[in-house]
Amino acid sequence: MINETQSLKKIAASVYICQVLTFVLAGFPLLIGVGINFYFKKEVAQTWLASHFEWQIKTAWLALAGFGVGGILLEMDILLGTAVLVSAIMLMIYRIVIGWNALDGNHPVDNRN
Repeated sequence: MINETQSLKKIAASVYICQVLTFVLAGFPLLIGVGINFYFKKEVAQTWLASHFEWQIKTAWLALAGFGVGGILLEMDILLGTAVLVSAIMLMIYRIVIGWNALDGNHPVDNRN
């Protein structure tokens, strides 16, 4: 069980890495990460890592929504679109830091946020 948990923890860490790489390589790593989450979601069910997978999936959808809305608004109003994009980026950074710190400490993420 410990080896399986460590293996699944490495998978969760790789998704956080994909989320960080999104800032360098645009949205493609974010999509890869959420795909990994869905692929391994059943394997982490009933473990403390399930909270990380849910956290990461929610982070991806929030980021994609923020980037999409921000991009559309940027076409119409530079100030409003920029504010939405910056907010989406800040939220994504916050969620990556919170999640990765919990993962590093072998703790579940508080999914109320």
